Amino acid sequence: MGIQMMKKNFLPEQYRQSGRHEINHCYLRQQFADYQDIFAKIEQLIINEDYTLGEEVDLFEKNFARATGSTYALGVGSGTDALFLSLKALDLPAAAEVITTPYTFFATVGAIATAGARPVFVDIGDDYNIDAERIEAAITPRTKAIMPVHWAGLPCDMEKILAIGQQYSLPIIADAAHAISAEIAGRPAGSFGATACFSMHPLKNLNVWGDGGVVVTSNKELYEKILLLRNHGLINRNECAIYGFNSRLDTLQAIVANHAMKKLEHLTTARIKNAALLDQLLRDIPAITIPPRCSEKKQVYHLYIVRAERRDELVRYLQSVSIDAKVHYPIPMHLQPAARYLNYRAGDFPRCEAIVSEVLSLPIHEFIDQGQLEFVADKIREFYHGR
Repeated sequence: MGIQMMKKNFLPEQYRQSGRHEINHCYLRQQFADYQDIFAKIEQLIINEDYTLGEEVDLFEKNFARATGSTYALGVGSGTDALFLSLKALDLPAAAEVITTPYTFFATVGAIATAGARPVFVDIGDDYNIDAERIEAAITPRTKAIMPVHWAGLPCDMEKILAIGQQYSLPIIADAAHAISAEIAGRPAGSFGATACFSMHPLKNLNVWGDGGVVVTSNKELYEKILLLRNHGLINRNECAIYGFNSRLDTLQAIVANHAMKKLEHLTTARIKNAALLDQLLRDIPAITIPPRCSEKKQVYHLYIVRAERRDELVRYLQSVSIDAKVHYPIPMHLQPAARYLNYRAGDFPRCEAIVSEVLSLPIHEFIDQGQLEFVADKIREFYHGR
């Protein structure tokens, strides 16, 4: 049987369904309640006719590089483009392999494939991140990069991964889409690797009014290459140094990003606080498994994910009481229809496959209060013990 193709845009109905829940993952209306302040900046944008790679983009890049402990930041069209352009800047040879995790969003693997490389998966640990101890066994003469993912805002074991990269002369391209403000022993997660790549999709911790992404690096050569690649390879209006792509961060989105960055510390603190409370509330429920927490890492909880017995039943029950429980994601990357050509099979990555059958995401953003979190925990307890 062939793959069922999409016949229309599926997102509007998805937005409508999520919006019906009282305790919701989406909080954009509250976050941007001060939208009039942004409108005033957009009005100036219209007057200045400064729509593409404008002055607000320059300002944002300086702010973002400082926030991530990097020398350079480049605004691009999306988090996916940030990964793709980082890989293209490496000038990967034909048949190159890039090692990554099977538990991630489609963009990670899609960027590898569309950059002309072959994704090679390594199983994950109990923290949902790639198991650094298993990476070395996956390296072949064709391996040309490693792409770890700081899943749900928890940094990977970058010390180990960087050591492997150095030993085998492999650049590390970090998918940090979930990890703005995350840290490892006080050092920003975005400062590890050849580049780190961030998303500013509306549902990310630092978000804009559409798509947007950022590449950060302290490597001048990579910076200059990606600077060209994101804007058709242009060195000025009339000269093209290399053939590139159109992946510019719009000035309008940079205005929104600069506005959102002012709230980033508060947002991050609130998510960490809410996650700690929910950990405490759920810890005595045997059917719920909270992943290990590492005191040396600052996790920023783009997603709050636990493992739950009878997960699918629990999701339906929570949604029936207006809690926007979600699953991120039920099908691992190596078992997706798009990955059939890679010839992976069920059972190849047993820890990943076991975890995705149980993962459950619960809302913990900054506009959720203690009473709502207690309600969530009570309903989960009721599902397991009171029915």
